[in-house]
Amino acid sequence: MDTLDELASRLGSAGVQASSLFGKPALKDVGGKAFACLHQDALACRLGEGTRAHREALELDGAHLFDPSGKGRPMRDWVSVPATHEDRWAEFAATALCVPR
Repeated sequence: MDTLDELASRLGSAGVQASSLFGKPALKDVGGKAFACLHQDALACRLGEGTRAHREALELDGAHLFDPSGKGRPMRDWVSVPATHEDRWAEFAATALCVPR
């Protein structure tokens, strides 16, 4: 979970901690709600369908709606951002942390 620990540290928000979601390494807020997770060499973030960040993330090459089951049932609020855009992961994770539920 080194990558997630680093992201949690970079977010600088008290209470953000590395944990798990769907059996994958994840970041959870102080209330225990997951807002980002690692899945198949990508970081999936809950960006909120229709938000600017959601649109920006989906415009990145290789990005797609997060479908943890792989059965064609994506989570509409979540975007999977591939490792080729790892330089943007902290930005998207920070946005996901602030998205209202």
